[in-house]
Amino acid sequence: LLKGPTALPSLAAEMESSNVRSEEHEMSESSSKYGILVAVDGSPESDAALRWAAAEAVMRAAPVTLVNVIAPVVVTWPVGYLQASYDQSQEDNARNVIELALKIARDATGGSDLNIQTEVRHGGVLTELVHASSGAAMTVVGSRGFGAIAGSVLGSISRGLLHYGHGPVAVIRPEGHVAPSAPVLLGIDGSPASEPATALAFDEA
Repeated sequence: LLKGPTALPSLAAEMESSNVRSEEHEMSESSSKYGILVAVDGSPESDAALRWAAAEAVMRAAPVTLVNVIAPVVVTWPVGYLQASYDQSQEDNARNVIELALKIARDATGGSDLNIQTEVRHGGVLTELVHASSGAAMTVVGSRGFGAIAGSVLGSISRGLLHYGHGPVAVIRPEGHVAPSAPVLLGIDGSPASEPATALAFDEA
């Protein structure tokens, strides 16, 4: 599902063959732990995803959760003694990324009363985001990034989320601007998997 002609946030609603999955991952802010979940890493692409997610959260009167994932890095001999200091630098970087993301989200919504939550997770980036998506009304990521989810790696993460993430997933490109009146483009094939995508398209419209 693509919205607008230029920024093209790609929305995909994945479901299993049973109807339980469709009902479980309906867009429902009241039952969502995270509301709109957005992965942040401080890159321009991540910032674009954050602004889009914040606007989506305001539109839906839903909370937005900013999540940064610290990927494990094992330092071995002869520099194993640096492990503790490297771990601390990762924690410091995650805190700085979250603080900057908070400011961007607030600025993007023009002072709206947006409920913003934050979380730092530890583990494989795709694994952690897939797990977190099970508690989100929607998961939002940038098309590229740097740090633990650099460049082509984030491309793999976004593709992985589209295949394995729970509920709607939006992949946001930073270039261009989409007018609020831009149409929502829905691709369907008549299969049961199209049903949650269709529901999401009507919600967006």
